[in-house]
Amino acid sequence: MSFVLFPGRHHLLTRFQADYLHDLATRNDNATIVWAVTSANHENTRRNPVPYHRREAAIERLSCQTGLRSLVVPIFDTAPTDAFAEVTLKTIAVATGIELTPANTVLACSTPEVADLYRKLGLPVALVEADPSLRTIPERPWDVLLRLAAGDEEWRRLAHPATIDVYERYRLVETIRAVVNDPLVGDEGGLTATRDYRTYVEAFADAAERKWKAVRSHVQPGRIVDVGCGAGSLLELADREPALHESDLIGVEVARHLYQECVHKKAQGVFRNANVYFYRRNVLGGAIFPDRSIDTTLTFALTHEIWSYGKQRDSLLEFARRIFEHTAPGGVWINSDVCGPADPRQPVILRLTSDDGANPAEPRHDLQDKDTAEVREYVGGLSTRARLDQFAVDFAFPFTFEALDGDAVRIELAAAMDYLTRKDYTDNWLSETHEQFCGLSFAEWSDLLTEVGFTLDPVSGPLRNDWIVENRLAPVASLADLDGKPLDWPDTHLFVVARRPHNG
Repeated sequence: MSFVLFPGRHHLLTRFQADYLHDLATRNDNATIVWAVTSANHENTRRNPVPYHRREAAIERLSCQTGLRSLVVPIFDTAPTDAFAEVTLKTIAVATGIELTPANTVLACSTPEVADLYRKLGLPVALVEADPSLRTIPERPWDVLLRLAAGDEEWRRLAHPATIDVYERYRLVETIRAVVNDPLVGDEGGLTATRDYRTYVEAFADAAERKWKAVRSHVQPGRIVDVGCGAGSLLELADREPALHESDLIGVEVARHLYQECVHKKAQGVFRNANVYFYRRNVLGGAIFPDRSIDTTLTFALTHEIWSYGKQRDSLLEFARRIFEHTAPGGVWINSDVCGPADPRQPVILRLTSDDGANPAEPRHDLQDKDTAEVREYVGGLSTRARLDQFAVDFAFPFTFEALDGDAVRIELAAAMDYLTRKDYTDNWLSETHEQFCGLSFAEWSDLLTEVGFTLDPVSGPLRNDWIVENRLAPVASLADLDGKPLDWPDTHLFVVARRPHNG
């Protein structure tokens, strides 16, 4: 035989592998070892914690130290397929010009399922750690790597010096431990005690397909985190993406009800990826992940809560800094949320319907003491105009308006939009009135992200949800300037793709 094909991820090389390959090559006329490094385009995940170029460096160093003649070929990840062996052989042929055949190649592989794929092509197989002729069963490389992650220094005796040298020079020991070990789970409760989580679970599920379609092309494989993941609906869709099956999918949720739903889904086998994790943490409580460790962060309908329950811009700035710090160079933060109009303090005339419900003489000041059902029934029975009066009482961010003739009021545009985008949430009225949707305009968002160090992808920008306009706003409300000239409805949402520079 002229070649020994040795496929695998090769994150860690062992002394046993070096001795076994040296013996196998010697018995086959000093055959060349072809290291087919699989998942070469993946790094920074539990399955693939070490980048390809560091794996290649360790292989080349081992080859020099042992006298093995080696070829190292990266095999990029593909969706699981029964043609894996054929794909690997074709990739090697393209990269090296060498055709590996049953006449010139022996396979070295200890994984039965993989070995069987090559046997079907006629290649003879040497079983490495699974070789039945061995008197003792050696530890496989992944088991040695897990020793390292667990802090067991026995890994140094089992690993080949080439791996130890590369790990130490490039500080990979710390990186591997950070990636493989789960972050600690906090014990914080939900942000509000008045929220009907059944309603939120249903809303998350209904919107997941639309959200995933909007972000999919911007998601970078690796460690993917959905902060404020709700019931895990978005990660379910990420889990179905063949291109992400080597990625770590991580959900972070503070609300106990939603976190428990995520854990239940995982226990029921909803997720096919073995590396799906859920953590109950309060994003306002401190850093969640190590610096430069996350490739993609997703946040949907979250940042307005950080603004509302924290210290407005100060808390949002601190959150953005934490996201920047945990983002790997070249990584991305994808944020979709509500936002305020471009000119939030513009005075406008807001005209509201008053014939679609009750119009009491005064708003109530005791709803905070009532149960959810009573609040829902009362607020739901108010007219659109009367509901504005009630909103002004319950809203946690005070504003003023001036009643004009008829059903019109003079009000700042941001306050008007905060009311109009919240007026129909009667199921969670006391929760929703504690959150401000129009705290920042898109321009103010851009300034904040630039201050932190992110650069904005050109796809980023404000947008208007026309479904909300057509179905929730226009039928019962209209906007005009102070001269009575009709105004277009302003921006209601933003979509941001913020990147950490490769040299940042």
